Amino acid sequence: MSRIVVKIGSNVLTRKDGKPNVTNMSAIVDQVATLRSMGHEIIMISSGAVACGRGAVTPLRQLDSVAARQLFSSVGQVKLINIYNDLFGLYGIVVGQVLTQKENFGSRSSYLNQRACMLTMIENGVIPIVNENDTASLTELMFTDNDELSGMIATMVDADMLIILSNVDGIYTGNPSDPSSRLIEKVMPGEDVSGNVVASKSGFGRGGMGTKSGIASKVSEEGVMVIIAKGERPNVLVDLVNSPENVPHTVFLPSNEGLSTVKRWIAHSSSFAKGKIVVDRQAEEVLRGDSAVSLLPVGVVSVEGDWEEGDIVNIYDEKGSLIGVGKASIDSGNARQTVGMKGERPMVHYDYLYIE
Repeated sequence: MSRIVVKIGSNVLTRKDGKPNVTNMSAIVDQVATLRSMGHEIIMISSGAVACGRGAVTPLRQLDSVAARQLFSSVGQVKLINIYNDLFGLYGIVVGQVLTQKENFGSRSSYLNQRACMLTMIENGVIPIVNENDTASLTELMFTDNDELSGMIATMVDADMLIILSNVDGIYTGNPSDPSSRLIEKVMPGEDVSGNVVASKSGFGRGGMGTKSGIASKVSEEGVMVIIAKGERPNVLVDLVNSPENVPHTVFLPSNEGLSTVKRWIAHSSSFAKGKIVVDRQAEEVLRGDSAVSLLPVGVVSVEGDWEEGDIVNIYDEKGSLIGVGKASIDSGNARQTVGMKGERPMVHYDYLYIE
């Protein structure tokens, strides 16, 4: 038995006119039901609410991007979840809606509450269908897209596999429409394939293959296998699980090391940081080394921002590049007083430190 997170993109779930693609949705539900019958646990990350709403309502006046998104998602989410409810109901499967916001991942307690909710649903045979709560999210606090959300959910629930269904078969060595481009079938842990990604976005979604590649790399380093495949291929989900050699896809192989649940949370928390810690070159080399080390004040050049003990802080090198994120062991006032000093307590303990 495996715990599988399935992310379905907007282009898979909606037609060109913005209305729900019930044919594709029905095919996906059939496959999820099949996987359930084999004993697998499924969590779905479903895009499509805004696209569904856009196809159902026409604003009476010109709306800004936030207001339009709130309107379309409020209407579209109802349509989307009702379709899922009806389709899964044919198999006697109960689904539950989980709407979340990026800020819900900002504190450890909120993170654990969400995790407990979804694990309870799974334990009781309910399939969680997760989406961002666009009606309440502000632009600056939104997920990059549901690819980012799916990665955070996959690590949150200790998934064995994350399957991202897109409108292409995976990552290519160039533009997928170029006959000379070939599909990259396997990405090893730590391997960088970002140079192959062509910058583009899907028709209805916010993200593109660049986001998918970045999320896949990060999540696989945290011990979760990630697969990117074309969602419209017949029986794609079942084949990816049972006979992956029969379907084109890109797989990001998971790191054997993995991360603790605390570090998994911290790894995705850089956007919630309350402060900034800059380290010198020697400290950077030590942090990036093979040994388990804490961030000590002696290697710190400067600190910025105001934070309390337990808040998230970002760690930068002297060139301004983000190299890590951690949970602060001391507040910003004490951090400023101990910058560059030896023999002081860590600013970030190893157990709560994630290096990119």
